Amino acid sequence: MKNIRNFCIIAHIDHGKSTLADRLLQTTGTVSDRDLQEQTLDDMDIERERGITIKSHAIQMRHEHEGEHYILNLIDTPGHVDFSYEVSRSIAACEGALLIVDATQGIQAQTISNLYLALEHDLEIIPVLNKMDLASAMPEEVSDQIVDLIGCEYEDIIPASGKSGLGVDQILQAILERVPAPEGDPDGPLQAMIFDSVFNSYRGILAYVRIFNGTLNKGDLVKFINTGKEYDADEIGVLKLDLEPHSQLSAGDVGYIISGIKQAREVKVGDTVTHKNNPGAAIKGFEDVKPMVFAGIYPVDTDEYEDLRDAIEKLQLNDASLTFEPETSAALGFGFRCGFLGMLHMEIVQERLEREFDISVITTVPNVSYIAHTKSEEVLKVTNPSEFPDPAKLDFVEEPFISAQIITKSDYIGQVMNLCIEKRGILQNQNYLTTDRVEIIFHIPLAEIVFDFYDRLKTVSRGYASFDYHPIDYQRSNLVKLDIMLNGDQVDALSALIHRDNAYYLGKKICSKLRELIPRQQFEIAIQAAIGAKIIARETVKAMRKDVTAKCYGGDITRKRKLLEKQKKGKKRMRQVGNVEVPQAAFMAVLKLD
Repeated sequence: MKNIRNFCIIAHIDHGKSTLADRLLQTTGTVSDRDLQEQTLDDMDIERERGITIKSHAIQMRHEHEGEHYILNLIDTPGHVDFSYEVSRSIAACEGALLIVDATQGIQAQTISNLYLALEHDLEIIPVLNKMDLASAMPEEVSDQIVDLIGCEYEDIIPASGKSGLGVDQILQAILERVPAPEGDPDGPLQAMIFDSVFNSYRGILAYVRIFNGTLNKGDLVKFINTGKEYDADEIGVLKLDLEPHSQLSAGDVGYIISGIKQAREVKVGDTVTHKNNPGAAIKGFEDVKPMVFAGIYPVDTDEYEDLRDAIEKLQLNDASLTFEPETSAALGFGFRCGFLGMLHMEIVQERLEREFDISVITTVPNVSYIAHTKSEEVLKVTNPSEFPDPAKLDFVEEPFISAQIITKSDYIGQVMNLCIEKRGILQNQNYLTTDRVEIIFHIPLAEIVFDFYDRLKTVSRGYASFDYHPIDYQRSNLVKLDIMLNGDQVDALSALIHRDNAYYLGKKICSKLRELIPRQQFEIAIQAAIGAKIIARETVKAMRKDVTAKCYGGDITRKRKLLEKQKKGKKRMRQVGNVEVPQAAFMAVLKLD
């Protein structure tokens, strides 16, 4: 055990974690030059296309130093705020962390929040200054920021470059010297924590585990404490680039268990695996994740409902921060109300459903969860606008607020503050980290940052501002339910809960957008936005009409009028029985309204 090191890589998005992981794999000879590619550990197409890490990836490296053989278990983690749950799970399986800071950009908001996560778990932090080969690197300035943040010595910071391989040997040496070996009793009762899992259509579910105490042998009868289920460990092993079967794993090891589990709901991330005959106690895993953004996901073809359920269950194995429950909609039929950690997370889930499971889905307008207090003193949690109580019975509504930490250059303070105030933010604190870098803390309603806040923040700060947030509490707000109606019928999938001040503006915008996107029918379609019984905006899609008077050449005007009256009656009757199809493009366009 003294020669095992478990560590993860944490950083802000785009600071070079995956590239540095590539160099570590190359230097230790874990991956041959032939198999090496950009972002070797990122095995999803989406990750490569977007150049971001979405999933944590564990891999074992072997390294020889001064005649001794060491086993290094590395976990590469995502940097985006939407995937912070992945980071917290990886940190729970490690004893040390490489904190990577971009020498051209300095410390950013996500760096700080990931660092606090690591410090809460008492991890040994090794600071690395990456991208030192770039002409725009500012090593002295950024080193000062790291020393202020962590309180380490200047000589503890390792200058490195993921592209050129500079400093990789020093990083490996620092891991061996500074990261403590795992502690645990190989002879005690088995305690192994599941930190990730993945579905394989041939083998069933693979559970990735970190063993804290005890020893696991191939073929042992194991028990999952949380679900109480028992299985045989058909195959166990360690995670190389491919799975490498072993006959035994003991305390301190990171590996996988295959036990032929077919049901996705029988494996829960954070659960403890132990022996059936000599059970150990459950390890304190991670807290259950709290979704931030809710949206309905419906199959385009209603026959695919069961396939969609299977697909979401399998996806949840691999992405434990996704939550879902069944719901129905008058406009879209049967589907699921899913909880996501943010808009990027929602976009990725939708894309993975389409790519990995070949299911086309419609996503409704995202919203957050509210607490509604009725006059009869009932307290309701509302995650779907259709559950919102009648305005006549409503006393007041509370909405979730977050504490947003924004780090930006001092030149852009004005624009960033204007943006936050426009989003109903309340300034809490402002302090200068250095002469030209400011940290601003705002309390902002979560609903306001869900859509386009991050994009606009990058725009007003020319890409310099970085942003991180955590939920604080619920506060009273003047919210109303905005309904969209087509010919008097409510389209529940387009309803939204918004602040009263923005209701008219948004209602007008949705109506005019729908007018462009809904195809013309034989009858007139009225598109209306309403709050309760009050209509606040209206647009009309004009009817296509046949020229019924074309055959009247000359003759008395009453002949034409008779034909037009007959047509008018037909249109009126058609309007009563005709129903309006809302195309998928209309749902998507409403999401993209700024």
